[in-house]
Amino acid sequence: MTNRFLVIHLLDDTTPGGVMRMVDHLTTAAQSNALADHRVIVVPRSGALPACKADVIVSHLTINWRSLPRLIAFRARHAQTPLLHVEHSYTEAFTAQNVQARARFFTLLRTAYALFDRIVAVSRAQHDWMLRRGLCLGSALRQISPAVDLAPFLAQPHCQRSRRVVAGIGRLHRQKGFDVLVSAFRMVPDANAQLHIIGDGPERNALCSMAKGDHRIRFFGHCATPAESYMSVDIVAMPSRWEAFGLVALEARASGRALLCADVDGLHESGRGARFVNGHDPKVWAEALTQTLAAREETDYPDLTSDAFLDGWDNALTELVGQYRHAA
Repeated sequence: MTNRFLVIHLLDDTTPGGVMRMVDHLTTAAQSNALADHRVIVVPRSGALPACKADVIVSHLTINWRSLPRLIAFRARHAQTPLLHVEHSYTEAFTAQNVQARARFFTLLRTAYALFDRIVAVSRAQHDWMLRRGLCLGSALRQISPAVDLAPFLAQPHCQRSRRVVAGIGRLHRQKGFDVLVSAFRMVPDANAQLHIIGDGPERNALCSMAKGDHRIRFFGHCATPAESYMSVDIVAMPSRWEAFGLVALEARASGRALLCADVDGLHESGRGARFVNGHDPKVWAEALTQTLAAREETDYPDLTSDAFLDGWDNALTELVGQYRHAA
């Protein structure tokens, strides 16, 4: 297929973070734009979705019972247009920690996913969970791991000093487990160690209260240039309670930083080569932090690029457009 086509991306959450940065990379990369014209439409979380004229419509929307009627109406209105949904949120660990009525929740996902021609899982763990639970047909499911432009992270000089600075990077939300990280770090005996919390969010005040009295813990707020977050950091800690993928882990690897990850969901993929910690007990995390701070080995990760991400999207979009054009 040589003719460029139009792809519209629908978003209902523009909070700075991994989803927005992934979408930005996908829609602005030269490789993507050689194949298609990518446009982003931000929609409110309630009310009807807009009519869209495109060759493919990609949903990055949040699925819940409240949004289901408008998705059904949108599908009916775009019966001749390929629809693809990217599942950025729901995982096995999310369900275990946040969902009580699981049969009802799975019914919601099966109903919503059936409205789309393709469902994209953002990690192998999420993909396999969807298949095990029968949330969508295997023929409709694709797995494309997210990426951003890694060049600024790969350009970061590797740490030459002893490990001293631990960082928690990301939105200050219960999902990220920074309460576990602060509690654990307070138990680390190294008086010269530091914990940098880089990001903002609804848990900031609570975390500041937890850290009070420990001068080693500092809060830096949101960093508009993500690669700069790693400049003074030796270890990145990710005690996430659930994580569909985890771009911070990918960036930490590209920056050559030591990485400590929770043993959940997509972190197995984005954090490949990291040290994994089972559970969220602060005492266990304190021991892992202490050992990682004391380690002297160099951190070495395999070569990293975002090529597979862009190739995956090119293939998925080309396949879907070709299928619809052939049927017409």
